[in-house]
Amino acid sequence: METWIDSLLQTLALPDVGLPTVFVVSLLSATLLPLGSEPAVFGYIKLNPDMFWATIAVATAGNTVGGAIDWWLGYAAKLAVVRYRQQRQARLHAREHALNLPHPPRQKKPSLDKRYFRWMRRIGPPALLFSWLPAVGDPLCALAGWLRLPFWSSLVYMAIGKLLRYLTMTAVLLWIPNSFWEALAAPFRHWF
Repeated sequence: METWIDSLLQTLALPDVGLPTVFVVSLLSATLLPLGSEPAVFGYIKLNPDMFWATIAVATAGNTVGGAIDWWLGYAAKLAVVRYRQQRQARLHAREHALNLPHPPRQKKPSLDKRYFRWMRRIGPPALLFSWLPAVGDPLCALAGWLRLPFWSSLVYMAIGKLLRYLTMTAVLLWIPNSFWEALAAPFRHWF
């Protein structure tokens, strides 16, 4: 297992591979996996300052594709739940008729927190401008798919939000002087 992790890290080493690594890390961090893509984006830009805009574009594209995957996961989950409920209802209905039983009263389905549904329905795809937020953004994209918000407009708002995130985070990190980063890395130098 340890050799596999080492080989994976060597394969995804930023100076060797570069932008494809930024894309993959950004895509994986936008799915429901708990990763952060900012260190990879910042590290690549720090190594190659002339690649600022290309790195931001690739990271935005990867993160947006990950958000689209979350949207489709939410959409597929909604279809699966609806299909399951229909099949269960059909089985119960057939059983009632086979045994000549009266129809039971309809059960109310368990409610999820309705505030989020109302908020998403009221605001619609522009709510996905917040898809860049940590811990909230990925489920927000899945919720948009669950609610069947229009895919293409959702994708555009996801991309805008994620672009603004990468521009802001990278600009802020680049304004911090190199001496700070060197002092931060000093305790770890003996490991490398």
